[in-house]
Amino acid sequence: MSGHCLVGRTQYDPRVPVPDFVVDLRRKIGTDLLWLPGVTAVIVRGTDVLLVQRADSGRWAPVTGVVDPGEHPADAAVREAREEAGIEIAIEHLAWVHVTPIVQYPNGDQAQYLDHTFLCQYVAGEPHAADDESLAARWFDLSDLPDMPGNCAERITTAISGSVRTRF
Repeated sequence: MSGHCLVGRTQYDPRVPVPDFVVDLRRKIGTDLLWLPGVTAVIVRGTDVLLVQRADSGRWAPVTGVVDPGEHPADAAVREAREEAGIEIAIEHLAWVHVTPIVQYPNGDQAQYLDHTFLCQYVAGEPHAADDESLAARWFDLSDLPDMPGNCAERITTAISGSVRTRF
C-alpha cells in the first residue's frame, strides 16, 4: 500500500468497499492506471483537527474519499465527513489542488488522484467511526498530531495556513 494520505478504497479489506463506478471501470480496464478525483477534508474546531483512524492501514489521517461521478468535490467532502466520522461540516475554502503519486494496490490495480483539499469547520455531531472504513475518529490538537502517511500533515498545514488563496 502506498504511503500517501489518500490511499483510496481497495477490495482487500471488506470494511473499505470499492465504489460501484470503480468496480465497473475495473471490469473494462483491468489493473491499468485509473485517474480519480479525490477530496481531503481538513476539519477544524478551534485549535483541534479531526482525524480518522483508517481501517485499511490503522493510520490516522484527515477525512478523505473519492468524488462520485457528477458530484461536486465540496459536496463529496461534506458527504465523506458524515460517512466516515458521523459529523456535519461547513466548507470554508479550497486550500490545495494537487496530484498524488501513483498508487499500486496489492492486486496490481493502479490509481492516481487529483486531490482537492478543503479547510472545513466543524458544525455538529459527535465524532465516531461512522462506517467500516474507519476504526476511530477523534480530535487532535494541531500542535500534537500523530505520525501520518505521505503528505497528510502538509495537507493540514496548507489548509490551516491562514491563506485564502488556493495552492496549486
